[in-house]
Amino acid sequence: MSALVWGVLSVSGHFRQRIQIPVRDSSIVKIAAIASRSREKAEAAAQEFGIPKAYGSYEELLADKEVQAVYIPLPNSLHAEWVRKAADAGKHILCEKPFTMTADETNAAVEYARSKGVKVMEAFMYRLHPQWKRVRDLIKVGEIGDVHGVNVFFSYNNSDPSNIRNRKEVGGGALYDIGCYAVSSARFILDSEPERVVSHIVRDPDLGTDILTSALIDFGGPRATFTVGTQSAPCQRVDVLGSKGSLTVHLPYNMYPDVPAKVTVTTGVGSREIQFPVTDQYAELFDQFSLAVLEDRPVPTPPQDATANQKVLDAIFRSAETGQWETV
Repeated sequence: MSALVWGVLSVSGHFRQRIQIPVRDSSIVKIAAIASRSREKAEAAAQEFGIPKAYGSYEELLADKEVQAVYIPLPNSLHAEWVRKAADAGKHILCEKPFTMTADETNAAVEYARSKGVKVMEAFMYRLHPQWKRVRDLIKVGEIGDVHGVNVFFSYNNSDPSNIRNRKEVGGGALYDIGCYAVSSARFILDSEPERVVSHIVRDPDLGTDILTSALIDFGGPRATFTVGTQSAPCQRVDVLGSKGSLTVHLPYNMYPDVPAKVTVTTGVGSREIQFPVTDQYAELFDQFSLAVLEDRPVPTPPQDATANQKVLDAIFRSAETGQWETV
């Protein structure tokens, strides 16, 4: 099978740190081009990563007929624009989360891409890790009974005003950056959509971004809670409480690619720790998306999931303003 030929729109730190090495040795992923608004920056990255082509604009990369798919790790506020432009160029699209800034914008961008006959997906890599597939299976077979609650903590400490995650005008802040994972994983665990949310947000007085955001999400019986922060001690954890037991995902989102993951399950007969083979979830993300294109089958996460997730984020922002429950 031939490899899918990819281009990368921007020289992002995320691509440099987490993606370029995992996909380097894939037999079905070929990163053939990278673009930046600075040709010098693109050329330096291409040389460093061993990428054949470097472009000084995103438009130039999209005009490359060899490129079949693009990865978009641009600032959140630019996602919708470049999803549309990539779709116009006939490129399949893997776009970083959050897909856009609002549910309406996400739905419009997704539908536009689909109307152009290209595949499109939001890049929630965690769902492709074996630990999460096992968690969902355990819940489906009733290992911990009926799920009553999901609780998520996700945080890091970064107050650098120049960092993109701290720039409100381009979609920075805790909810967009990491709260989207908390919402996504709760929806994934419960395999349903919530009815309403209530939230509280603390914003940095200088940056304007939300730095500590908490929400209660009502799924019409089960509920999810989360707290995410950008100026807190680094932490990641997901706990699921059921009628017969509980489980904990110890490193749910940024799982290391070179050590086994573990999930602890506690029931009436005791606790056990499930370990999983060493897996690079970013390699899985690009491999599985590429296979979907090459074999012309559905992408791993349906594109409409991006709209559903954004609807919850929108409601959380509204609730923080009104101080009331908001319908999703």
